[in-house]
Amino acid sequence: MTIFNLGSINADMTYRVRRLPRPGETIATQSLDRGLGGKGANMSVAAARAAGRTAHIGAVGPDGAWAVERLMEYGVDTRSIARVDAATGHAIIAVDEAGENTILIHPGANAAITPEMVAAALDMARPGDLFLFQNETSAQAEGAEMAREKGLRVAHAAAPFDAEAVKRVLPLLDLIVLNAVEAEQLEEATGKPPEALPIRDVIITLGSEGCRWVHTPTGASRDFPAYRVTPVDTTGAGDTFTGYLLAGLDRGMPMAQSIAQAQRAAAIMVTRRGTADVIPDLKDVQDSLLGRDEG
Repeated sequence: MTIFNLGSINADMTYRVRRLPRPGETIATQSLDRGLGGKGANMSVAAARAAGRTAHIGAVGPDGAWAVERLMEYGVDTRSIARVDAATGHAIIAVDEAGENTILIHPGANAAITPEMVAAALDMARPGDLFLFQNETSAQAEGAEMAREKGLRVAHAAAPFDAEAVKRVLPLLDLIVLNAVEAEQLEEATGKPPEALPIRDVIITLGSEGCRWVHTPTGASRDFPAYRVTPVDTTGAGDTFTGYLLAGLDRGMPMAQSIAQAQRAAAIMVTRRGTADVIPDLKDVQDSLLGRDEG
């Protein structure tokens, strides 16, 4: 089967500085790193590295050929990444010596994705394939509707969180992944707890406390404790979790097994600095000797 991921592609431009600039101030940077980022790209890389057949639906500008090449190197099918006139999406990140940061995000080409682009990509889809999307692109609701009509399983990673955007697609979803804050915000917006949502499976990530799986047809929930690691950078951990989760499900793994594997991948991810470029591959995950927290 195939995971079709409608997702953002960003260039993460990270500048190290002694301290963050004040309004109107110009300061010199100590270093610059350019890496592949965007929640969508991160999830596609994670799914591909988890041995999932992954097709990315997205867009880059004339300056984005390197990002497409990088995705190809990581095993992602890039045939449905359009080239548009807008600049490739990017984030400008300043990080000081204390680890504080300021971030500017330019959506760029991510906001230029049209329903027609998504439809062309889904021409290759078959019933039973997976459609994944986040909240960093245009054409989300249209893509979910098309995927549902074609008999795909529809999954949503509801970040960056927007209650109205999530409410629009709730009836189309088979699975949703939220963090604890997003789950609270969605309950406030809908008046429904996770077990009452019109979605078969709800996954709530709880950071260092692990995650919770709610199976709404039965109302049952199960908590999965976290793996014990010393984190150095949590960037991209949630995206890694989601990509691995979807890849496991697409390969026919039971939900509990898919969650456990995704947790291991995310735990390894937080011990590395970077985003898409340092997502662990399946061998890293299977060979890891991680222990779970008690609980």
